[in-house]
Amino acid sequence: MTSLDPVFDKDGVRLTVDDAVATVTLTNPAKRNAQSPALWRALTEAGRALPGSVRVVVLRGEGKSFSAGLDRQAFAPEGFDGEPSFLDMARGPEAELDATIAEYQEAFTWWRRNDIVSVAAVQGHAIGAGFQLALACDLRIVAEDVQFAMRETSLGLVPDLTGTHPLVHLVGYARALEICATGRFVHSEEAERTGLANLVVPADQLEAAAADLAAALLAAPRDAVVETKALLSGAVSRSYEEQRVAERAAQGRRLRDLAGLAD
Repeated sequence: MTSLDPVFDKDGVRLTVDDAVATVTLTNPAKRNAQSPALWRALTEAGRALPGSVRVVVLRGEGKSFSAGLDRQAFAPEGFDGEPSFLDMARGPEAELDATIAEYQEAFTWWRRNDIVSVAAVQGHAIGAGFQLALACDLRIVAEDVQFAMRETSLGLVPDLTGTHPLVHLVGYARALEICATGRFVHSEEAERTGLANLVVPADQLEAAAADLAAALLAAPRDAVVETKALLSGAVSRSYEEQRVAERAAQGRRLRDLAGLAD
């Protein structure tokens, strides 16, 4: 990967920008990029720090694992330095707990903004919060050694970092329920077959494949990609007729823009 000066590099997250492509890297391979509230705040900051010129964001993890999920220290009585433990939070007012979880979720929501296309390059373990972070992106390229798993239920919890909606959308309700309730591993062949992965490549080709996809995504005019992404992302909630109307409106905007008649 080209060496660039980071926009920031803290709490296990590094953001670099190269013209229209930004790269967000999880940088704690010694802990398999385990996640914490501090890391989630850094991911949220990464989204807010993106220059307006960025069109594609690539998400990757250093080391052998993309992310092994939540750092189990969150459940220890002492929690993280300067952070309450999850158990202490659970003993507090319900409204405060809800607000805290909503804050954590912000790290997983901005990846689907219409003005960018996000690509997760996933190798090794993508467990729990790691799986949900990969699901937060628009597209996923995975290495042959990828191991997705949603292990929250084994801890007596539920997936709460925005992963349930894209998982059901991608693989369907029945398979999503089975994946979450059993906590089993989903390997590369199944990931590609069920739509979790757009592409499977050997691990040593993952970085190059992500770069190739980023370049391909930049080939079309930005406004056309933005309009198309908005059309497709909204299609699930629209009826067939509503989608026809949305297509006509979007195409009208594009034609007026090409004719120099944009509002």
